[in-house]
Amino acid sequence: MENRTYVETFDDGPGGWVGWSHGLSGLETRPGVVISRHPWWTDANHAPPGGGYLHLLFALYPTGRRESGDGSLNRFVDGGYPSDFTNARMTLRLRGELETKGTNLVLLAQAEVGDRMLNHVLVAQPFEVTPEWTEQTITLAPDPGQWLCLGSRHDRMDFRVREHDVVYGWGDIGDVLSDINTDIILVLHPVDVVPAGPIDQDRHYLYAGKDYEADASRLPSGYVELDEVRIEFAGD
Repeated sequence: MENRTYVETFDDGPGGWVGWSHGLSGLETRPGVVISRHPWWTDANHAPPGGGYLHLLFALYPTGRRESGDGSLNRFVDGGYPSDFTNARMTLRLRGELETKGTNLVLLAQAEVGDRMLNHVLVAQPFEVTPEWTEQTITLAPDPGQWLCLGSRHDRMDFRVREHDVVYGWGDIGDVLSDINTDIILVLHPVDVVPAGPIDQDRHYLYAGKDYEADASRLPSGYVELDEVRIEFAGD
């Protein structure tokens, strides 16, 4: 029988959680805490006409390998927790100092559904980052009014994602939540990506950080600490 309540306290490392800066990297860790600090990599996979740019702070692969990229044990996988997140309750204990620049810290759910890789962000239930520790809970209801499907940037609608024969696209949040077979990510969205100087093309057709330098004054900065993540899965 699958375990129904997942609790990660980070007392023994990141437990399978990873983070991004300029590419995939490990999180800063100390006993009982994982920390994500800027500068964060700008994810442009969902630039307009998709749902917008992202900074990726903390990610977990619910059906991935038992070991994460830094060699630590993925305790979610090792614990045999379900991939069906429908109506699950997710609680974070967090704090930080964050210049949001108009973004929100929200949950992203990503899953391979048929021949599409679908990404949805829970825009209706953002987390608040304050200097003091707070405990906040969201519910992953399959209500399309609470989620934004990020879709794809112009040149990734027929781009094969990694080794999978799938492309980024649009679809239903219920299909994603019923089997999150890729990842869950705490992200900052929407990031205001504006070139630091003149460019010759539409900024959304180019890649920030690769084809042009983004105006850093418009980007979020600071750090976020996680002390505990708890996910309570709905019963049958």
